[in-house]
Amino acid sequence: MNTKSRLVPLLLAIAAIVGILIGTFFANHFSGKRLNIVNTGSNKLNYLLQIIDNNYVDTVNVSDLIEDAMPQILSELDPHSTYISVAEAEETGEELKGSFSGIGIRFTVQKDTVNVMNVIKGGPSEKVGILAGDRIIAADDSTLIAKENREIMRRLRGQRNSKVKLTVVRNGHREPLTFTIVRGDVPVESIDAYFMLDRQTGYIAIESFGETTYPELLTALAQLNVQGMRNLIIDLRGNRGGYMQTAIMMVNEFLPAGQLVVYTEGRKSPREEYRTDGRGSFQHLPLIVLVDEGSASASEIFAGAIQDNDRGTIIGRRSFGKGLVQQPIEFKDGSSVRLTIARYYTPSGRCIQKPYEKGHGEDYENDLILRYERGEFFSADSIHQDGPEYHTRLGRTVYGGGGIMPDIFIPEDTTLYTSYFREAQFTGLTMQFAFLFTDQNRQRLMQFTDVDQMTSWLRNQKLLEQFARYGEEHGLKRRNLMLQRSAPLFERSLISNIIYNAQDMAWRLQYLSKDDPTIQRALQLFVDGESFPKAPEQPSNGKTLRKSAFVKGYIGEPNRPRLIPTRLARSFA
Repeated sequence: MNTKSRLVPLLLAIAAIVGILIGTFFANHFSGKRLNIVNTGSNKLNYLLQIIDNNYVDTVNVSDLIEDAMPQILSELDPHSTYISVAEAEETGEELKGSFSGIGIRFTVQKDTVNVMNVIKGGPSEKVGILAGDRIIAADDSTLIAKENREIMRRLRGQRNSKVKLTVVRNGHREPLTFTIVRGDVPVESIDAYFMLDRQTGYIAIESFGETTYPELLTALAQLNVQGMRNLIIDLRGNRGGYMQTAIMMVNEFLPAGQLVVYTEGRKSPREEYRTDGRGSFQHLPLIVLVDEGSASASEIFAGAIQDNDRGTIIGRRSFGKGLVQQPIEFKDGSSVRLTIARYYTPSGRCIQKPYEKGHGEDYENDLILRYERGEFFSADSIHQDGPEYHTRLGRTVYGGGGIMPDIFIPEDTTLYTSYFREAQFTGLTMQFAFLFTDQNRQRLMQFTDVDQMTSWLRNQKLLEQFARYGEEHGLKRRNLMLQRSAPLFERSLISNIIYNAQDMAWRLQYLSKDDPTIQRALQLFVDGESFPKAPEQPSNGKTLRKSAFVKGYIGEPNRPRLIPTRLARSFA
C-alpha cells in the first residue's frame, strides 16, 4: 500500500507532463495553421501596405490606396455589396431619411449656371424671397458657375441654423441680388404624387421606400379616401427600392392577418419571416400595382407579396431582379459598407435575384440594355423564363430568378419613334428648350390653377415649330417628315417638362396619365371587375391548366431606340 501511495504522485506528474506535451503539439500545430491563414489574409494585406509605404519609389497616400481598394474587394462578392465613402455617406443617407438641412430649393444646371426651378413652400429660401427662375451664381462669395451637382449641393446644404450668402441674378434687375439664408430642415418626399384619376380610382406614385414613405402613404390613402376612392393604382415604375421594413409595413395595409409578406435567409442569417398583423385599413380595396425594369429591391418585395397572395394584379414589364439583402456596417470615420447578408424570398418561396457572376459587375449593370436588345420591352414572347416554378395561393404559376413578371404585360410603344426624336431626347435639347420656354413664360404659367388649363394653353403655343428652330440653332438638323411623324411624342415630352418646371411632379404625372397605356389598361380592369386575380381553370382530369401570365403582343421597329429614363433627375438644396 505504501509503495502504491508513493507511485500515485509520480504517475500524476508523468500524466501532466504528457498532457502538456500533447497540448503543446496540438496548439503549435493548429495555431501555426491559423497564423498561416492570417498571414495569407488580412495580415498579408496590412504587410503589403507597409511595404508600399516604406519602399515604393514615389510617395503614396496609403489612406487613398485603401479607399480605392475597398470597392474592388467588395465587387468580388456580389453586385450589391458596396463601399460608401465619407463623402458619399451623407448624400446616400439623405435619399432615404426624408429630410436634410439646406436652403429649400429644387434646381437644375443650364449652361453651367444654377437655375432655381421651384422654391419649397415654407422653406428657408421662400422666407427670404428667392423665386423660381432665379440664377444662383455664388455662395459665400465662391462661384457656382461650371460646378458639378455634388459640389453645388455641398455649398448650398449645411448644418441646421448655419448661414449662407447667395448671389442671385434675376430677370428685370441689372445688378445681382444678395440674400443671406439660414439653413433649415428641408423635407424630401418619397411619394411623387397622389390624385384621383377618375371619380373612383386613386393613384399613388412612389419614388422610393424611405423612412417617411409609410406615413406618407397613410396620408395619401386618407386623402384619396375622402375624395371617394373605390379602386387604387400604386405606381412603382422606376422605384429602385429602399428599406425592406418600409415595404413590409406598406403591404400590411392591404393584406389580412397572418399573411406572409417576405422571408429572408442567409449563411449566417437564419430564416426570418415577416407576416401581416391584420390592422391594415384597405384589405379589400381593389388594387393594381405598376412595375417596370426600373422597379427593384423593396419595390419587388411589395409587388411580390401582392402577387403571391393574389391580392391584386401586377401590370407593366419585368422588374429589375434584386433579391439580396444588405446590412449597413459603419466605420469610425463615417464611411460604411453595405454587405449582402441574406436573400429574400417572396411568399411562394421564390428568390427573384437575377443571375450574376462574381467580379463581373459591368455585365450585371448592362442587363437592362441586353433585355432591351432582345426585345423584352416590346414583346412578352422575348422574355425567357428559365427559373423554377412556384405557385401563388390560388395556384397561379410564377417563376423565380430574374425579377417579378407582371400578370399583364404592357409593351413599350415605339411606332412613332424616329432618329430625329431620339437625337433630340438624348442630346438633352428637349429638356433645355422646355426650361428656356418655362423661364420666358413663367409669369403666365404661374397663373393656371390646374393642369388641364395649362395643357390647353401650351397646345396653342406652336411648341413643335419653336423647338425645331431651337434645335437647328443648337446643331440638330431639322427633318420635317420625322418631326411630323413624332409630333405626339415631341408634344408629350415638351409639355410634360414645361409643366414639371413650372409646377411639380404631381402636375406632370397628372398630364402624363391621360394617355399612359399602362394606367389606361389598369383603369379598364377596374371597369371590368378583373383587378382581383382568379384561380386557374381546372380541367375534368383534375390537372391545372397553365395559362400565360401575359397579354402577348409586339409593338416596335427593327431599329429600336436606346433606353429613356422613366424618372426625372431631381436636385435639391
